[in-house]
This record gives sequence, structure tokens and C-alpha cells, in this order.
Amino acid sequence: MVQNNNNSKQEVKGDLSYDSKVIQKIVGIALADVKGLLTVNGGFFSNLADKIVNSDDVTNGVNVEVGKKQVAVDIEIVAEYGTNIPKLYDEIRQKIYDKVKEMTGLDTVEVNVTVVDIKTKEEHEKDSVSLQDRLTGATQDAKEKIDEQKDKAEDKKEEKKEDRVK
Repeated sequence: MVQNNNNSKQEVKGDLSYDSKVIQKIVGIALADVKGLLTVNGGFFSNLADKIVNSDDVTNGVNVEVGKKQVAVDIEIVAEYGTNIPKLYDEIRQKIYDKVKEMTGLDTVEVNVTVVDIKTKEEHEKDSVSLQDRLTGATQDAKEKIDEQKDKAEDKKEEKKEDRVK
């Protein structure tokens, strides 16, 4: 209800809805600091894309169905080796429920988690280096080598100049 200047109440109609991308982001960000969860996995093609280009898209691997009052979430994860996976699942489920409820008022009625891989932190970090990161590193190395060779060539040029003109 909205009051206008005449003190009469006028009903304003409307509807609040959430795009699935919004719920995906809430879920992805909520899971960012869960201990034992290395990554939410978007499957083979998503992983391939991440290997080529550095991506911080928190919605990768998060699928949701959004209704007027409820949300269902499906995610695929990579768990850290040694983690108690049933406890990890409980924490993931609770974090998703709490954040979605807090931010949208929607009830999360289902959270399905598929563990697609288990890795050590070291394996995960090694696997997380993208082709873009590697190319950036290689480009930087090449630039440093070229600059080094350029400096040497300029030094030799100066030496020859000094030898000619004394």
C-alpha cells in the first residue's frame, strides 16, 4: 500500500522475480570460502574454457531452477582430498539455504551436489593455471630476454664507438 497526498491508500501492483543468474551468483559467492571445497565444476567444456582463459565466473557449475517462492540448486564440485564429504555437503547445503533466504526470501527446497573429482590443494593449484596465465608468463620471460639482449647489443655498440674515437 502507498499513501497519496489525500491520505487515501492506493494499492500498487507488481511482482518481484529473480533471474536464475542472480541465484547462481548468490550460490557461487556463498560457497567461495567453504573449507574442503576446491571448486564448483562446470563440466568438461567449462574446464576447457577455464584452461584457455582465466575466468572468475562464480556461476560456472551452478544450475538453478527458480520459482515464485522456491529454488532448487544442482552443483558439481571438486573436493579436497581428506575432506569429510558428507560434512562438506551439509555445510554447502546450509550456506546455500541461508544466503538465498537472506538475500531473496526464497526457500531452497533442494540442493543436489555431485562430487566429480577429488584433488589435493597442490594438484588443484597446478591444474588451475590457464593457458592465458602460461602465455602471459612466457610473454614476460621473452620480453625480459629481448630487453637483456638489447642492452648487451647497446653496450657492444658503445664499446665499438669508444674504440674508434679515442
